[in-house]
Amino acid sequence: MNAVKKSRTPVALTIAGSDSGGGAGIQTDLRTFAFHCVHGTSAITCITAQNTLGVRRVDAIPSEAVVAQMQAVVEDIGVQAAKTGMLLNQEIILAVAQQVEALQILNLVVDPVMVSRTGAQLIDDDAVNTLCHALIPQAAIVTPNRYEAQIMSGLTINSLDDMQAAAQIIHQKLGAKAVLVKGGGMEGKAHGVDIWFDGEKLSTLSTQLIDTKNTHGTGCTLSAAIAANLAQNHDLFTAVQQAKNYVTTALTYSLDIGKGQGPVGHFFPLLQNTN
Repeated sequence: MNAVKKSRTPVALTIAGSDSGGGAGIQTDLRTFAFHCVHGTSAITCITAQNTLGVRRVDAIPSEAVVAQMQAVVEDIGVQAAKTGMLLNQEIILAVAQQVEALQILNLVVDPVMVSRTGAQLIDDDAVNTLCHALIPQAAIVTPNRYEAQIMSGLTINSLDDMQAAAQIIHQKLGAKAVLVKGGGMEGKAHGVDIWFDGEKLSTLSTQLIDTKNTHGTGCTLSAAIAANLAQNHDLFTAVQQAKNYVTTALTYSLDIGKGQGPVGHFFPLLQNTN
């Protein structure tokens, strides 16, 4: 079965966890899709109890239920692009990887959620291995942060040169069509700078740095925006550039809500009218 069906409205699928605080995960992905005039569909992998201060509880959705969600969407509606976020455990990762192949889902953006921007590992080693060798080889692009890129490449990353080397190793080692190593967790000149590599072009991508503590959900937003642009038939490199610009503007209008780290402002044209 081919996941792509003709539709006047582009359709994207997010396969990720639910964030009760609305700052990341499924909630952020769907808002990002909507901003880009792409119809958003979803397969929820886990439910979290979290807010701007942190995560209190995580409950996995049975892998059979994740598969059923993916099949229901693809068999009826079809999708032009998809993204993955938090997949939580090895069983869910393997089930998703199998369905991506069986349903012939193209334009897959893998946000390899395995380590937080602060360096805390979020899934176990078996899950990391399955993500790297079952799912990422099927990706159009994988978007690791600094610490995820370290695990995937085996390098210690402290500079732009390290990021460039890691991007090339990840591309060769894991087989995604393109790699975007994100520099949000870097320091100095590398802070906020991303490295692109697709086997031929090695590029340094940067945008204006926004001074805000409210950055929750930026990784989800970026990968969802890439998927949305791919669903609209943009080429991969253009999709990444436009997604980065979207995230930068959304950070400019980030939301100062709660007592901790708020989310980016996805609907910034509306927020402009309230400031």
